[in-house]
Amino acid sequence: MITSRRIFGRLAAKLFPTWYKEYHELSFWRKLFTGGQLSREHYPWFYTRYFDLEPGFYEGKRILDIGCGPCGSLEWADMAAERVGLDPLVPKYMKLGANKHKMTYAAAPSEAIPFPDEHFDVVCSFNSLDHVANLERTLAEIRRVTRTGGLFLLITEVGHPPTACEPIDLPWNITSAFLNSFEVISERLYEIGNHNIYRQIRENKRFDTANKTARSGVVTAKMRKL
Repeated sequence: MITSRRIFGRLAAKLFPTWYKEYHELSFWRKLFTGGQLSREHYPWFYTRYFDLEPGFYEGKRILDIGCGPCGSLEWADMAAERVGLDPLVPKYMKLGANKHKMTYAAAPSEAIPFPDEHFDVVCSFNSLDHVANLERTLAEIRRVTRTGGLFLLITEVGHPPTACEPIDLPWNITSAFLNSFEVISERLYEIGNHNIYRQIRENKRFDTANKTARSGVVTAKMRKL
């Protein structure tokens, strides 16, 4: 049975996609904050050891986290020259306590990053690339703001049907979209499991390529700008 609430949701998603998407994303974060389920312990490991980098690698570097969320994803990187979290919901995140974090937040979408060309030494997109509104414009901005020789670190869900918060159905070969500007240093594929991307990676639940069933999963990659 289709309820009036579901009908309203479908209509809102169609007529006001940006508002609808941001409303649901903010609701997700508010639920985590009120439920006391937030943890930032995973951030340092994913930015360093997982991608075969040492904390010292970030000494004096400029870092950008695209789709950062409100949890202080770059607070650990106190050795960096600049650490910026980019998210259109930043004004809302400030009310959740992000204003107390030891990093800079930039209120902007990934399609219009408010920084000069080749500004960042490391650009990251952790569980956010399938959340963007326009993939091509986002990829163009990533290419633009990453300095030559700099790194792009990617963790993303792929192969899933579009949703309100994840409107982009990324292909399994998403790294090929970067090949004109980046070289792929490493790439790994994982099962999506219980939808906890970080746990799947931690437990090394690699994608079963022998299983031909079309399904969603996780792609991670470390790339260097040419």
